[in-house]
Amino acid sequence: MTYRSIDFLTSTLAAILFFGCWFGNLANAAEKSTATKKPNILFLFTDDQRADTIHALGNETIITPNLDRLAGEGFVFNNAHIMGSNCPAVCLPSRNMLMSGRVYFHFQKFKMPDKRTKLPYASPDEPNVPTSMKAAGYETYHHGKKGNTARRIHPLFDHTKYVTHHSVLKNGQPGMVVVDDAIAFLKNRKADKPFFMYLAFSEPHDPRISAKEYRDLYDRDKIPLPKNYLPIHPFDNGEMTIRDEQLERWPRTEAAIRRHLHDYYAMITGLDRHLGRLLQYLRDSGQYDNTIIVFSSDNGLALGSHGLMGKQSLYEHSVRVPLILVGPGIPKGHSDALVYLLDLFPTFCEMTGAPVPEGLDGTSLRPILAGKSEKVRDSAFFGYRDVQRAVRDDRWKLIHYPKIDRTQLFDLAADPDETHDLSSDPAQIERMASLFELMRQWQARLGDKLPLSIPKPSDGAWMPPDQRARTKR
Repeated sequence: MTYRSIDFLTSTLAAILFFGCWFGNLANAAEKSTATKKPNILFLFTDDQRADTIHALGNETIITPNLDRLAGEGFVFNNAHIMGSNCPAVCLPSRNMLMSGRVYFHFQKFKMPDKRTKLPYASPDEPNVPTSMKAAGYETYHHGKKGNTARRIHPLFDHTKYVTHHSVLKNGQPGMVVVDDAIAFLKNRKADKPFFMYLAFSEPHDPRISAKEYRDLYDRDKIPLPKNYLPIHPFDNGEMTIRDEQLERWPRTEAAIRRHLHDYYAMITGLDRHLGRLLQYLRDSGQYDNTIIVFSSDNGLALGSHGLMGKQSLYEHSVRVPLILVGPGIPKGHSDALVYLLDLFPTFCEMTGAPVPEGLDGTSLRPILAGKSEKVRDSAFFGYRDVQRAVRDDRWKLIHYPKIDRTQLFDLAADPDETHDLSSDPAQIERMASLFELMRQWQARLGDKLPLSIPKPSDGAWMPPDQRARTKR
């Protein structure tokens, strides 16, 4: 080999080493940039969707392929709940608790009553989701149902829009308007900062209207009834004739409940389709892998369970909600931990590197997602106006109705549908006393001053309005 050949070979090797190092450093820098890039957050939030309305999570009848995919890719909380409500419109305090990370008992100190309902809202002057996300460097976007909203907080988003439920039902395409606008926003925004997108859909709240293509997917006569179906609730729970309960006459027949479930399932399937369009856009635009997707709902619904139609109760079908998280840093798996929707605010903060504000009632779920803890609390407490209180641990649940001095006790491990009341079992006396004490401790912690007993409770007997009218004749 000549000297010139050796010199050429040496020069070539040097060039290869130089460019190899350059490309290597470039790749390392790109990898580092990707690793430190904050994830987008897409929060999909439905209205009145029971926890058991996702096919992949055990409902063999309902058709939800896009939610199934999220459940398969991400982390599912099996025992996610709302705290309860201080008004019949359960979605109103639910969304305020979600956006503020505070229980509704603490809204009173803000002294910000709504002129229409005379109910307090979460204060926009206290820590809240949009303010914390903007401080963390996010462009914030909200689009949701007008009416049942955290109306004092929504104007704090960079972009906020509302839909009127009745108007968006006309096309028979649940969720289409909100999804169309979300895609348009994502296409036209400047991607100089991550986005926090909160889409608070108005579906599947009644009235339930969806296109024939969704309704034809179901054979109404073959839709199973809830396992805890009853024609009439066995006693007065304090809210027997509220608007939601008047959506079907008494007694609730099997045919009537199947009709409601048909409408409900078809609407959820239609919504699932449009959620799929949004998720596909994220995939096509290359944003999916850097987006944390959260799916949940503001409360559950009875729809024939326990002889009820609405969400004005503390049974699991009304206070338990679906909760799925998918995306970077989120493992595949599931948890039976007792969690609240209001835990999402501090969770969002920790996911985005924002400081968790002091004074929140919610607790970050990050330790569970990171595999560092199996739970964030040992028990959960629930309240509905001044007529119902409940407490539960990993297995047992006690529901108390102070105005009629009635109590129910359920073994949720053996009876998840709450069909066997064990409160009269002598073997459960000590357990009930322990749960009552736990309930009092929760009340003291939250500032709930409702007495658990009154001097002259009523007997709790109840008769449907049409039966009472016939009886008086």
